[in-house]
Amino acid sequence: MTDHVDVLIVGAGLSGIGAAYRLQERASQKSYAILEQRDSIGGTWDLFRYPGVRSDSDMYTLAFPFEPWTNPASIADGHHIRQYLVDTATKHGIADRIRFGRRVSTADWSSEDATWTVSSTLADGSTETVTASFLYLCSGYYSYDEGYTPDFPGLDSFEGQLVHPQFWPEDLDHAGKNVVVIGSGATAITLLPSMARDAAKVTMLQRTPTYVLSQPGKDHVANLARKVLPTQLVHDVSRLGHAVMTVGFYLFCRAFPRLARSILLGLTNKSMPGIDRQDLTPPYKPWDQRLCVVPDGDLYKSVRSGRSAIVTDRIAEFTPKGIALASGEHLDADIVVTATGLKLVALGQIDMSVDGTKVDPHELYTYKGLMFTGLPNLAWCVGYTNASWTLRADLTWKYVADYLNHLDAQDYAYGMPDPRADFGEDARILDLESGYIARADELLPRSGGRQPWKVRQNWFLDSWDAKHTDLDEDMIWVRTADLPVAKPDVA
Repeated sequence: MTDHVDVLIVGAGLSGIGAAYRLQERASQKSYAILEQRDSIGGTWDLFRYPGVRSDSDMYTLAFPFEPWTNPASIADGHHIRQYLVDTATKHGIADRIRFGRRVSTADWSSEDATWTVSSTLADGSTETVTASFLYLCSGYYSYDEGYTPDFPGLDSFEGQLVHPQFWPEDLDHAGKNVVVIGSGATAITLLPSMARDAAKVTMLQRTPTYVLSQPGKDHVANLARKVLPTQLVHDVSRLGHAVMTVGFYLFCRAFPRLARSILLGLTNKSMPGIDRQDLTPPYKPWDQRLCVVPDGDLYKSVRSGRSAIVTDRIAEFTPKGIALASGEHLDADIVVTATGLKLVALGQIDMSVDGTKVDPHELYTYKGLMFTGLPNLAWCVGYTNASWTLRADLTWKYVADYLNHLDAQDYAYGMPDPRADFGEDARILDLESGYIARADELLPRSGGRQPWKVRQNWFLDSWDAKHTDLDEDMIWVRTADLPVAKPDVA
């Protein structure tokens, strides 16, 4: 007999745990289960184990609003975040609802039954099937199976060790060795100071510089306030304050790009005197690509100490002993780390069909940032690119709970965003020009140009809309009474 739940959540990371909590809080009448392909809680924070892995935004906005962050660090290490997720899931009884080792492969919707049939592959190769009235994808938007590595000339000739941050070897020993980290994003900027503590020399080889902003690793005001004020109150106020600063600075950068560029480059040049300006000056405007945060200027300190360096150049080819650059220089390397980006996937890389018709994610339009045209009773939790993931995720968690209650109140069997609606002008759902987003442009669903089809990167506006949302706007509903009546089998 096939197992059935009201809501099936895919993914037991930050998104899945938060979704489960909001279901328990706001739609407690609904049964649910969580399918997780790994063998532990944590998602991103369980997968990535490279040296120094940490949050790239403050923990007051990345942590759950309902479970205060009490660690003194505002920019937190990966293992502390992972433990926080485990503790939260255990405390609220969510851990008991997780089924580990389930890799979801297919999801098929039947309008006649108003049901998703979801198949998962287990470690032994067997298949398990679960049916659900609502499918909630909380597995993020990048592949857990592979990262992105360009086709580097001569790579096979390299005699050293090649490592991708997404699959860090537990036994990798970089002490006393020359390390080259290829990339300039958040991962590379984290690896540089972390590995430089033990390595002979760490060089970050970048094709294009990134805007970098130093931020205090601890919120001393919040840490002091917790000694005299309720923990939840401190968390709420700190979360709001950090959100306003983060989103406000993003809006400032987009409104006044020349001034923002001048401020950011001025701060960076002051922090790394003597460094060639070409190594610190991006050719694009702030927030055309993601801005990277470093705690307490650790990147700057590492470069100033001489234990690490930044080189801006292009790779001519790999050699047996390192990397030959287009400029004619050679970087000696015992270890090369390819921090060259992620591979994005749509809708959990699940093969989907609706009433027997295969779904192409790129043909879908996004509704209110979480649902899609023609996909009944399905949501995808995707966070912001310009602020903490959780700020938007919590809005989607609440919306799904309210949506489920709306189904019950109106005796609807299912609903879906209207594929005949006026979407407005097409746009990307991820509003950045980063390479990893551009490479996935033909895979991801699309954003429209007007509400509720426009995917915004603005927590202020989205929060306002969430409080005044019309659950019936541009929706198609089917009542339970209108579903076909199953005929009994005749012997």
